[in-house]
Amino acid sequence: MTTTNTRIPVTKAVVPAAGLGTRFLPATKATPKEMLPVVDKPAIQYVVEEAAAAGLSDILMVTGRNKRALEDHFDRAYELEELLARKGDEDRLRRVRESVELANMHYVRQGDPKGLGHAVSVAEQHVAGQPFAVLLGDDLIDPRDPLLARMIEVQQELGGSVVALMEVDPSQIHLYGCAAVKANGFGDDVFQVTDLVEKPDTADAPSNYAVIGRYVLDPSVFDVLRETKPGRGGEIQLTDALRELTTRDAESGGQVHGVLFKGRRYDTGDRADYLRAIVRLASEREDLGPEFRTWLREFVASELQD
Repeated sequence: MTTTNTRIPVTKAVVPAAGLGTRFLPATKATPKEMLPVVDKPAIQYVVEEAAAAGLSDILMVTGRNKRALEDHFDRAYELEELLARKGDEDRLRRVRESVELANMHYVRQGDPKGLGHAVSVAEQHVAGQPFAVLLGDDLIDPRDPLLARMIEVQQELGGSVVALMEVDPSQIHLYGCAAVKANGFGDDVFQVTDLVEKPDTADAPSNYAVIGRYVLDPSVFDVLRETKPGRGGEIQLTDALRELTTRDAESGGQVHGVLFKGRRYDTGDRADYLRAIVRLASEREDLGPEFRTWLREFVASELQD
């Protein structure tokens, strides 16, 4: 097995954030869906915090039209900071500055919305031939479950690309990319991916292992993406490019590995799951949790009586 010190360290992350957020209209008519608050932070900040915690200090956000608020959020707000400083409100001042200090942020526009594969492809120049992580903004991973750090560890040991997998009910597999896997001897949570299918019909799914929104990719994926034709939904699918990499040998950047995740994940891309994420995270907060849990118990009790 190749040792980790022969690998190029993973220091860069790509965060696709060009989607229109149509499931949250009209809230997203003028506000990027990534800026919708989860308790008191926008969803996108949780994602950037996760990348920074995994040691990824260089983050490229792939945006689109009407996404200027994303850049503003991770930039200094001098007038606001000055106001808070004059008031002596150190707590809010610290929280305002947190987003600025997380990582070195860069931005590029996707242009035409041609799918996730296309969004990743526009990051090629920034990635500059290095392995890199991709974090989808709709998936929030609880910081107590360091999935991304484990995926980087696997990529550094085994090379190739790594996807995050989660077991789902077979009736839900049509909502995800789906992986066929086999054991590779690296650990109980690590598999070799032998095939990938984007949103298969339940009867055609090779497993109930769903690909969720975290990837650590070999730069060879860009060569494949250039040749990838539009797939499901008429879009260039990252899943289709990774499927091609499963057929290639390690020397040419091929092989795809999967890390099975059994931790806490919050899906903010669905309205009902978004509400559940807010309730869960608010309930666990030291400053909000006790009062909020009390109210929640009383609310549920009253609803059951009705």
